[in-house]
Amino acid sequence: MSSTLFVALVLPVLAGVHYYVWRRTVRDTTSPGSWWRRAGTTLIVLLALLLVAAPPGERALPAPLATAVGWPGFTWMAGILYLTLSLLVGEAFRPLLLRAQRRRSVGGTAPVAPSTASDGGRERSHRMGSTSSPESWLPASADRLPASRRMFVSRAVALAAGTAATTAVGYGAYTALGPPRVKHLIVPLARLGPQAHGFRIALISDIHLNVLVGRSRTRQLVDLLNGTEPDLIALVGDLVEDADVAAQGRAAEPLTDLRAPHGAYYVTGNHEFYSGAEQWVRFVSGLGLRPLRNERVALPGFDLAGVEDASGVDHDDGPDYEAALGGRDRDRAVVLLAHQPTQVTEAARYGVDLQLSGHTHGGQLWPFTHLMALADPNVAGLSRHGDTLLYVSRGTGFWGPPVRLGADPDITVVELASPHA
Repeated sequence: MSSTLFVALVLPVLAGVHYYVWRRTVRDTTSPGSWWRRAGTTLIVLLALLLVAAPPGERALPAPLATAVGWPGFTWMAGILYLTLSLLVGEAFRPLLLRAQRRRSVGGTAPVAPSTASDGGRERSHRMGSTSSPESWLPASADRLPASRRMFVSRAVALAAGTAATTAVGYGAYTALGPPRVKHLIVPLARLGPQAHGFRIALISDIHLNVLVGRSRTRQLVDLLNGTEPDLIALVGDLVEDADVAAQGRAAEPLTDLRAPHGAYYVTGNHEFYSGAEQWVRFVSGLGLRPLRNERVALPGFDLAGVEDASGVDHDDGPDYEAALGGRDRDRAVVLLAHQPTQVTEAARYGVDLQLSGHTHGGQLWPFTHLMALADPNVAGLSRHGDTLLYVSRGTGFWGPPVRLGADPDITVVELASPHA
């Protein structure tokens, strides 16, 4: 997205959302000029600035400063999302709470009707606090709810919303930064040779090495992959998040310890092209992974092919399905590594038996997990497209907020099954 488009479209929306959050959590819950209002306003403004600064700062700032800005800035992306959603839910309960406060206000008022029977009655009424105003003895109306009670309602809604948002972000961060779940999937392929029956591919995608996660995360993932004892390891793109080898190469180095009898293979993702795909392909090759750049290799019982990510078209280095899949023996099964699930359209045209992809993160954050599924059902899991099967991993990393909610990270061991075994 260009900086002009960002300023014109995104910044006004961010400003409006932050104003709404400030109004409901700060202005409506504090007294004018109070220390709490000044502190709350300062915090909201600071978080907004960090949110805007975190993405460009990831590449422009020195690593320690980028990390210092990135943690609060990226986390606040999820924080303001869930705080806004929680406050909007609170809007539905606000009228009910205000009504309850009005009833309590009425119940706490001791109405005293002025006596008209005698001067003595009027005198007694005056001594009991009645005034000459005809409304003075009436219960408090909706428009006359004391400010303290309105503030009580605002504080209750803000506290509930803040608790819900904090819980969501905390659990989501625990999920995103914790070890991914290892899943097992058996996929029958009609053309798979009997010698490949039970062949196990450990699939990993979207590691997204960045200023928030690094070498220790890669080491954790390598240990998990090796622990599955696969026949082959496949990394289907987005190893890094918009960083060059100088910045994140050391974080990727543990990949050199990947172990599988038939090796480890790699295809590019869109973020490699944002960062400079050529440098990462060379670096990954040096770590012992074999890049499949619009090519295929023959394995016992099937062919393994890989194509460049679709975003490579913008860099004159896009997917070439003919080079990867053309002229092959159609009696042999072929498994295709392609970063984006949408590439299955071309894969089906070339008679691919199984495509393994990532890219979507499974939606990463609720409610996007459901919204993405409405727009494209190929967000995660196994699906069929003609004679081609597509499996989409939720990936192991995150983009932006270090939070995953409703889309647990995963490594999938895909076990191929042959009908001829």
